[in-house]
Amino acid sequence: MDPSGPKYFTIIDYVIFALLLVASMSIGLYYAFTGGRQSTTQEFLFADRSMKCLPLSLSLMATFQSAVAVIGTPAEVYTNGTQYWFIGCSYILGLLIPAHIFIPVFYRLHLTSVYQYLELRFCKAVRMCGTVTFIFQMVIYVGVGIYTPALALNAVTGFHLWGAVLATGLVCTIYTALGGLKAVVWTDVFQTVVMFTGQLAVIIVGVQQAGGLSETWVKVRDGGRISGFDLNPDPTVRHTFWTLGVGGVFLMLSLYGVNQAQVQRYLSSRTEREAVMSCYMVFPCLQVALMLSCLVGLVMYACYGNNSPLEQQYITSKDQMVLYFIMDTLQNFPGLPGLFVACLFSASLSTISSALNSLATVTMVDLIKPHYSMTEARATLLSKMLALSYGIICLAMAYVVHLMNSSVLQAALSIFGMIGGPLLGLFCLGIFFPCANSIGALIGLAAGLLMAFWVGIGGFLSRTSSSVVSPFNSTNTVAAAPDNITITAVTAVIDAARPVGLHGFYSLSYMWYSALNSSTVVLIGLIISFMTGPTKADDVASGTVYPVVRTARSLLYKLAQPSACCTSPPERKQIDGHKEINGNVKEDAGTQEETETFRPSNPVSHVEQETSV
Repeated sequence: MDPSGPKYFTIIDYVIFALLLVASMSIGLYYAFTGGRQSTTQEFLFADRSMKCLPLSLSLMATFQSAVAVIGTPAEVYTNGTQYWFIGCSYILGLLIPAHIFIPVFYRLHLTSVYQYLELRFCKAVRMCGTVTFIFQMVIYVGVGIYTPALALNAVTGFHLWGAVLATGLVCTIYTALGGLKAVVWTDVFQTVVMFTGQLAVIIVGVQQAGGLSETWVKVRDGGRISGFDLNPDPTVRHTFWTLGVGGVFLMLSLYGVNQAQVQRYLSSRTEREAVMSCYMVFPCLQVALMLSCLVGLVMYACYGNNSPLEQQYITSKDQMVLYFIMDTLQNFPGLPGLFVACLFSASLSTISSALNSLATVTMVDLIKPHYSMTEARATLLSKMLALSYGIICLAMAYVVHLMNSSVLQAALSIFGMIGGPLLGLFCLGIFFPCANSIGALIGLAAGLLMAFWVGIGGFLSRTSSSVVSPFNSTNTVAAAPDNITITAVTAVIDAARPVGLHGFYSLSYMWYSALNSSTVVLIGLIISFMTGPTKADDVASGTVYPVVRTARSLLYKLAQPSACCTSPPERKQIDGHKEINGNVKEDAGTQEETETFRPSNPVSHVEQETSV
């Protein structure tokens, strides 16, 4: 078909897209009028803490598998190769640490909002600062998340821009406000299935269009799109193994460790064990999502080669590349464009609904309940009204984004990423450092936010003011015979062009932003805490600090123990704090006390212990 000609949806495509919206709305209405009918805040905000690990894991994955990622990752792979795929390495520590540190801390404190932890550990002022920062972050993100896919769809297919924005925004707002967290989780499950199905269908048909599997592999290999390990330690290189595999860990921790949208799902689990298992199960889900997105990018390259639609000026932005590929190459397959658009907006809906539910939660729990007493029915109604209000606010934010030019849109996306780092640093300061005090936490958070905006906005302005593209903004690969594995080409010319001084600081890869900003919060927070008087051990609330030293010592002790098959069994007089009574080993009271140190002394929810202004 004519690559420069107009692309249009067929009736089947519109029907498939409409079915997605109807199905999502139906799930929300089902949970609004069944069960407890969302009549309590526990049911509306936490699904009565009865969720199982499988739906939670899919919901956890879908929450930040946004439409920006669905259209952005394939474009990245098409342009620069599969180096970005190595971000999957960061998923290991990025999920193990939340599973074994953050989830136990938050779950055992019986929290409702993750920012309640900040008041228990520090003071109410720190809690308020954390809450306001999160609200600012999520409103911007949701506005951009609603608008970006609709804009790309409009540019490529002529699909009505505000029709797409209002359809997704209003449907998502209604089922979130009516169905609560249960509706959000189960629509996430449905939308994840649609998302995977759409991407898989595009890959299968695209491979056939490219000439088959072997031909597709030859094209992407010869085109230098199969990247090997780039072990360049330079932090200004946009994507290397270190920026993705190490810097990505901090980004994952800010998303899956301390973000309210994710923590709220952990807290809705039936047990702590199920919360941990849901975090484990996110790993294969994320790997599948990453693999499918990268494969779509490779299939695009196999079909187009170096004749990029962007360079041919058929499109005006990389964000439009995936949708252009769908409409250009696959339009002869009725319903497939509609299926992928349903996949795209499934990612958008899952992100928006999770954000609206978490925004309603923190506003209710952190900003309203501590100051106003109300009945359970009134609190539930107010929570629903908050979800509805935030939906309208985010639609208004989408209109604000529409009034901005593309460069400001990119800056808005960067702001979301920059804010997550300081919040991660604030929680790490409280969980890992018992000596940190409230003054250090407040000043550390302020320093982290200043660092984030300085480096992020400064780097953005530095790049836009320069007409010369830095060689560090892309991954250069060359083929290596005979095993067809590519290596990074590091030459003296690139070394000579390496940015220095303040420009070098501004050239820091965006994947290091979370690490830099969170480290700034911890470092400044500790310095200020020691200058103003560190917190005494007796003043730290029970269960708010993770016992790093004791855990590490216990792990080293276990590793140092000789293997049981290589040594004779010891005498059974007393074994590691256990006493033998009547032939049975009984645990010593001291050992039991040590194992309980990390748990809060009072099983009652700490919400009852909150202070008021």
